[in-house]
Amino acid sequence: MPTMRMILTTAALLALGLAGGEVAVLLGLPMPWMLGSLAICAGLVLLVKPRVLEGYAFPMRFRSGFVALIGVMIGTQVTPELLRLAGELPWTVGGLILFVFLAHMGNMAVFRRLGGYDRATAFYAGTPGGLMESILLGEGAGADTRILTAQQFLRIIVTITVLPLGLSLWMGEPVGSAAGLALASGDAAPADALGIATIAVAAFAGMLGAKMLRLPAAQLTGPMLIAAAATLSGVIDLHLPVWMIAAAQMVIGVSLGLRFQGLGMALLRRSAWLSVISVSYMLALGAGFAAVLTAITGLEWLHLLISFAPGGVAEMSVIALSLAANPALVSLHHILRILLTVVELTLLAKVLGLKRAA
Repeated sequence: MPTMRMILTTAALLALGLAGGEVAVLLGLPMPWMLGSLAICAGLVLLVKPRVLEGYAFPMRFRSGFVALIGVMIGTQVTPELLRLAGELPWTVGGLILFVFLAHMGNMAVFRRLGGYDRATAFYAGTPGGLMESILLGEGAGADTRILTAQQFLRIIVTITVLPLGLSLWMGEPVGSAAGLALASGDAAPADALGIATIAVAAFAGMLGAKMLRLPAAQLTGPMLIAAAATLSGVIDLHLPVWMIAAAQMVIGVSLGLRFQGLGMALLRRSAWLSVISVSYMLALGAGFAAVLTAITGLEWLHLLISFAPGGVAEMSVIALSLAANPALVSLHHILRILLTVVELTLLAKVLGLKRAA
């Protein structure tokens, strides 16, 4: 059970994240609720370092609840049109398999040659997905867990920062604005109490069912499947109000910003510039794959680019939602990316002789 101190600290951090999001909205930044809350909480733990946060960890069950809401939102975007794209999936999945291998090998070269990391640390830090799996397996193989953890979290944070900024410059307007969220949700009107209760039940039931079935990214995939079934059958309308999507962005941003807690500035500076190089390489690689696959399948380049971007499943799904960029297709590819990465790193670790430490 959470203590009163933890509840009050979490509430204060969420209030701070809300303020950061408001500032980001005023500045016209892309993905304001996620990036604003991330920036202000990262600044708090890196610069202020309040004693009240010593020993504190953001409640991940609370975060999972908001990720489940994103899953419901993605499920509502599943339409018969998406099912008709099934014939193109062998091409995109084949491209994803090759992308995972090339991204991993390129990252490993960056961390070995530019970062000077040992082989095990460079190998597990360079995976383009499977954050927790990479950290756990890397620890068993003798990798430097501080560096490994920093690089894996920075991979996600740099991706979800650079990609919206780049897309905003390219599109000429902020990504993830209130207008964009309203377009993505399909309903800018506030939901009634019954609608919110129905959304909550779908999110909880989906998350519970997916965990029982041991599905990957259970907090996202379960609610997504339930919402997709409800949408396709026409039984229930589960469209989320804009404020709920913004709240989910903010909670994800706060939890990511707190990941900087305990990182020394020297380690952070070193890991950050390596992460920028690594993420830039993966985004360029993903853009190339997206261009080729667009020519083959006719799928939109932007949708495929987001599908290949090396961010977290929940974070990339939020970006896809904000752009109305076929979020169900994007989420499917990111879940597959994680599964393929875990399989690839397990097999390749045996080939390279990176066995578990005694």
